Parts: sequence; structure tokens; C-alpha cells
Amino acid sequence: MKTVSLRWVKPMVVLAVAGLSAACTLPQVGPSKNQIQKGSVSEQGNAFVVPVNDHVARATAVVPTLGFSNAFSTAPQLTSDTIRPGDVLGLTVWENVDDGLLSGEATNATMLEEVQVDSSGFIFVPYAGRVRAAGNTPNELREMITEKLQDQTPDPQVQVRRIAGDGSTVSLVGSVGAQGVYPIERPTRTLSAMLAKAGGVIIEPEIAQVTVIRGNQRGKIWFQDLFSNPRLDIALRGGDKILVEEDTRSFTAVGATSQQARVRFESQDLSAIEAIAQVGGLISTSSDPTGVFIYRQERADIAQQVLGRNDLQGPQRVVYVLNLKEPNGMFVAREFIIRDDDTIYVTEAPYAQWTKSISLIAGGLTPFANVATLTQ
Repeated sequence: MKTVSLRWVKPMVVLAVAGLSAACTLPQVGPSKNQIQKGSVSEQGNAFVVPVNDHVARATAVVPTLGFSNAFSTAPQLTSDTIRPGDVLGLTVWENVDDGLLSGEATNATMLEEVQVDSSGFIFVPYAGRVRAAGNTPNELREMITEKLQDQTPDPQVQVRRIAGDGSTVSLVGSVGAQGVYPIERPTRTLSAMLAKAGGVIIEPEIAQVTVIRGNQRGKIWFQDLFSNPRLDIALRGGDKILVEEDTRSFTAVGATSQQARVRFESQDLSAIEAIAQVGGLISTSSDPTGVFIYRQERADIAQQVLGRNDLQGPQRVVYVLNLKEPNGMFVAREFIIRDDDTIYVTEAPYAQWTKSISLIAGGLTPFANVATLTQ
């Protein structure tokens, strides 16, 4: 059996030592677990490094709350013939006297054609003055005019009809089947019915958000909550603007994961396990399941609850640590909620660094081994 000459042993040992020393400066996907721990507040760093347990998972489980204000929720439904600004009305007034306030000697009926509702929602009726028409039905307006005239002429009879105008309308834009302006009719007086009229949503229902803009008020809900909570199926008003759009929340995944990217949420509640799965999971040959870190600017109230302190002010830099190899590590990761703008970083396993070191040493030894072989 051929052996390597002793004169080659010393160079090979020197090369091995050099390779091991170089391992300290091998390329990495990011900081190691030890380097992250050294950046903690306890080590005079500027971030709190917090291992995640059941208490931490519960304290940080905050999901954006969407909904409508009381003004939206309590508004009654409009009838299909509600008058709105811009409508043109026709009025007929009958008086029970030969010579009335409005009628002449030949007839006891007076017709007021093309009375337009002004931008403020009012019309002018002789001897009745300015009367608010918008928001009322023709019958409700008839009763209001009758009440104002009956003190001046006995038993007046009033008829109100819409001559022109579409009545109350809403506009739908965004991710709906057919964007456009739709009238509020008997079948489409509520939000869900109007969305159905427009062809429904054309994005994934789990991440669809519906915003209703009414004047200077705005309300937003999850599309799916519209059907699970009847209170959210609000009555519409003329001029409402309805916007359907995709949830814009996202997180960033870096490190030893199958995919490194900025990723949109795929559900209302996104756990750490689901987030890792969205980027293809961990890499079996290089990921360290004991070193899954979530970087977050945490709210002061939540940070104080997590850390058991009451002296924190403003957002705090917090690094949450998940250890998936612990007995309940997977359960904790399923309960830990990822939030908008979080960064998930997975460290490399020690084995991956060791493999790089061996490859470096083996690569350096090969030429010397070949030379030694040739000398035999």
C-alpha cells in the first residue's frame, strides 16, 4: 500500500489549519444565532431577543380590526324611489276653492312642471317655501307640502312624481366583475346585494377587502365577514363609493429558506408556520429549525406585556425566536401570528457551515495529494 511521504505531512497540516481558520469567514446568508443574541439589549445591543412560548404567542396575536362605524350600521334602507339632488319633479296641487292660492277661476288644479331638486336637496314651492326633497320618497314629500299649504288653503291635495333622474346611485370600482354606476333598487339596497349585482369579487375571497366611502366617512371590512356578520351588510346611500381591493399586507422572508422574497398574505390570519410554507419551507440540508427569527417593530403596549415591563415608550425593536425542534415548537409556531412588514429570517445549520469548511479543506488538499501520489 502506497503512503504519502512524511515530507508532505507538514504542508497538508498547515493547509488544514488554514482551511479551518478560513471557515470563520465563510459566506453566510446572514447573521448566526450567536451574532443575533449578541445584539440583544441584555448584551448592550438595541433589540429585545425574545424566545416565543405560549404566553408570547397569545400576547402578540393581534389582527387588524376592520368594520363600519355606527353611522354606517344604523342607517335605514332606502326605498327604490327616494329623491336625490338633480332629480326633476312634477307637482300638481288641487285646491278646494274656486279662487285658490295657486289656481285660477277656470280650474282648481295647478301643475308645477320641471321642478328640479337643487344641489342641497331642496325645491321651492309657492306659498310653501323651500322644502327638503332629497332623501324622501315622493309620498313623503307630498305629505310635507300638504302640511305647509293647508294653513293657507282649505284641504289641499298634492301629487308628486319624478319626471327625470335616476334616483339614488352608487359607484363600484376595483376587483369586481363589472365596474360602474348602479341605481339603488329594491333588490340592491344592501352592500352584499349590490356587490352581487356587479358580478361579485374577482380576487381570492380570503384576501378581499371592501371599502365604502360616504361623504367624508370611510369604512372597511373583510369580504368574507360580510356574510358571517349580518350587521356588516349595511344599507347603501346615494353617492356611496364602493372599492374592492386585495389585502396589501406582506412579510419578507430571507436566510436559509427555499425562497427569499417579499410575500403577500394569503389569509386574514397568517401564522409563522403558514408564512414559512408560503416561501417553500425550510431547506433540509442548510436550514436550522432552532433558529427561526421574526424581526418586528413592536407596539409599546404589546412589548411591555411580552417583556413584563412598564417603562417602554414608542415602537420597540423585538426579535422573536422560534425553536421548531422543541416538543411543542410546532404548536407555538402555529399560534404565533405574523403581522404586516415582519421579516422572517432562518439561520443556517452548523452542519451547513461545517460542510463548507470540509469542502474548502478538501479542495485545498487535492493538488498536494496528487503531487504526493506522483512522487511515489
